[in-house]
Amino acid sequence: MSNQEIKDKLNKIKQSFRLMMNGPASQSMREKGVSYKLNWGVSFADLKDMAQEYGKDRLLAVELWKQNIRECQILACLIMPAEEFPQEMAEIWMEQVQTPEIANMLAFNLLQDTDYAPELAFRWLASDKPLYELCAYTLLGRLFQRGMAPNERGINELLDQATVAMSGDNVMVKHAACNCLNKFGDLDEEYRQLALKVIEHAHE
Repeated sequence: MSNQEIKDKLNKIKQSFRLMMNGPASQSMREKGVSYKLNWGVSFADLKDMAQEYGKDRLLAVELWKQNIRECQILACLIMPAEEFPQEMAEIWMEQVQTPEIANMLAFNLLQDTDYAPELAFRWLASDKPLYELCAYTLLGRLFQRGMAPNERGINELLDQATVAMSGDNVMVKHAACNCLNKFGDLDEEYRQLALKVIEHAHE
């Protein structure tokens, strides 16, 4: 695909965002402190439909991500082929994430399908950067839901980091850690007991 074809697709996509604009949704996000360079308030369901229309497309995903527009970045996560998304690029994209919504979208719609997802998640857990931690807990939660159990070292790392997160004052990270522990507990009764200890300790 030529540069001009990518540019034409990009312009077409942006025009369609204008047509689907949801002013109240966009305003509501702003009022909740969710700030984007540009936010049309387009629903995730509509963006998923659009992703189906365009299919997996690495070049288009890269250009969409660069726009730093909410809908463009969500669509980029949806159409980037996981097998063509190297770990180095994942690091670059994560550095550019500015909102919890995009951190979750990146984990949920792209990173969970990569081969390096567990390694990345455990590294980001210990980053002391709230958006990285949020993305890591979301990612691990998805992997647990898919039946992927961590090894002993991974279990210890998760419990240690979650204990710190649950005793911290960042509500967003606390919530993500709690959700992740619940999904970890769903894997096995022994894991459930380990997760409950951390959760209960946080509420003492």
